Amino acid sequence: MASDPHFERTIRSGIEFCGVGLHSGAPVSMRLVPAPAGSGIVFRRTDLDNFEIAATGRNVAKVSYATSLMRGSVLISTTEHLLSALIGYGVDNVIVEINNLEVPILDGSSLPYIRAFEETGLKQQRRKREYMRVLKPVEVCDGAKFIGVYPGKGYAIDYTIDFPEPIGYETLRVDLATGDYVKLISPARTFGFKEDEAMLRNMGLIRGVSDESAIILSRKGVENGPLRFPDEFVRHKVLDLIGDLALAGRRIEGRVVAERAGHAMHTALVQRMLRDRSSWELVYGYDEVAEPEAHRVPAGLQPVTA
Repeated sequence: MASDPHFERTIRSGIEFCGVGLHSGAPVSMRLVPAPAGSGIVFRRTDLDNFEIAATGRNVAKVSYATSLMRGSVLISTTEHLLSALIGYGVDNVIVEINNLEVPILDGSSLPYIRAFEETGLKQQRRKREYMRVLKPVEVCDGAKFIGVYPGKGYAIDYTIDFPEPIGYETLRVDLATGDYVKLISPARTFGFKEDEAMLRNMGLIRGVSDESAIILSRKGVENGPLRFPDEFVRHKVLDLIGDLALAGRRIEGRVVAERAGHAMHTALVQRMLRDRSSWELVYGYDEVAEPEAHRVPAGLQPVTA
């Protein structure tokens, strides 16, 4: 990875991925290619005359079980894991060439992208990286669900989930500005309950799910363990959040707090921030951030029992 975090980066060369869409079940080929400074993240549908959709809040479409983008009548679905990896690893500019409507699910985490970035390497560009420095609180509430962003140094995230057993209550705090993402967040996989399978399939969803692409849960526990972390579920929610907040178009300098939130609330926060221009300012570079000690979670990929 390039050494100066004050400048934008792109990948050094093209990277190819093949797989199936989590919800569509459709086969898909995807290629990431370097992009000029200042261009951001742009999806290009190679099956539709290279039609382009920028990964920005104005193009957010469906956000129930995944975050999708749409421009005109053209859709790009389930973008959050790829966007999360790009933000988490520090890739500012890239073109995502894709020949179908859904990003491949791969292993259900963003780790395959991170490994590819590590192998290919990043190229530092001449343009300085802009950050959205939060100046005042912005919040979205929906009953017991809540998400807010507040002024603060770094890019800190506090996330709390409360699911039926065997997940229950989990909470996690991380800071992207201290390099937590690669080891603590990227390996965490998406998950779902076996009892919801029939309902979701009847809705036209999870047609591409498998034991290799998601954690499958029953009331008794994890059916296809072991877990990568004892709290892998909340870590994956943080992964999703980072991908969804990428739609702000820039990294955030501030503190995000989420409780029982999801894709719809994540993207609602982005849109509310973009509408309230007084809630943030553009700056070049983070303020200095000390390595957090409280709430620090040991890194690693050692399997644990559920």
